[in-house]
Amino acid sequence: MGELDLLIGLFSGARKSSHVDPVCTTNPSCGACSVAPYCTYVRYRTAPPSVPATRSIKEWAVDERPRERLLAGERLSNAELLAIILRNGSGGSSALDLARELLARFKTLHRLGSAGVDEISGVRGIGPAKAAEIRAALELGRRVMQPENDDRDGLRTVTSSRDVFDFYRPRYKNATQEEFVLLALNTKNRITREVTISVGTLNSSIVHPRDVFNHALREAAAGVIFLHNHPSGDPAPSREDITLTTRLCEAGRLLGIKVLDHVIVGATRYYSFADEGALG
Repeated sequence: MGELDLLIGLFSGARKSSHVDPVCTTNPSCGACSVAPYCTYVRYRTAPPSVPATRSIKEWAVDERPRERLLAGERLSNAELLAIILRNGSGGSSALDLARELLARFKTLHRLGSAGVDEISGVRGIGPAKAAEIRAALELGRRVMQPENDDRDGLRTVTSSRDVFDFYRPRYKNATQEEFVLLALNTKNRITREVTISVGTLNSSIVHPRDVFNHALREAAAGVIFLHNHPSGDPAPSREDITLTTRLCEAGRLLGIKVLDHVIVGATRYYSFADEGALG
């Protein structure tokens, strides 16, 4: 008997199903139904949820593409701007998918900009070339905020605590969270690397000297400067700030890395542990 004859026979009553109990109930027993292979309901009921395939940005409507929207003067999200830097996707993910994954991993652009190429490359779909492009773009953005008297090689020279304040005050102007940052310096007091150690309430149990100085050792730093911001605008050090600074200075002495300063950035003022003779 053909499929059509079977279906007509069953639903017209001319042909009896082999089941005594009806199977098309509120909770249908599709697995026990002899016509399940031909039933449209079964086909859609048992199909897995459809997951839209990731489309390449090139397949988007022109007025939806990040680059075209940027050229049109629209405001883009951080993920969309990163997607423009990445240019293309990888492994079935679009550039925007990769950008979102990067931000999910590193939480903030500051932390992404402070990450090394090896860390950025740890994100699926991001190779060393893409990681280098990301670092270069974010570094250029950082330099835009720097004073005009920076060195030609792009390395900022620190001659005083005021320099640190001037460099980083714009970054933390509207910050709502504390960030603890390590600055690695060479023998000429030029900043060779900046690493965001933690974001959130500063706590000596979170900022561990081992993790902090690991970055300095990898950079072969001659000295380090620590800095963090106070979103309240008041740069006066807390008891926790003082305790943490003491621990870091002790660790630096053991490792032979000089702690040059710990600067707290406020709204219009700053506090320097070195200037106050409080490095311990």
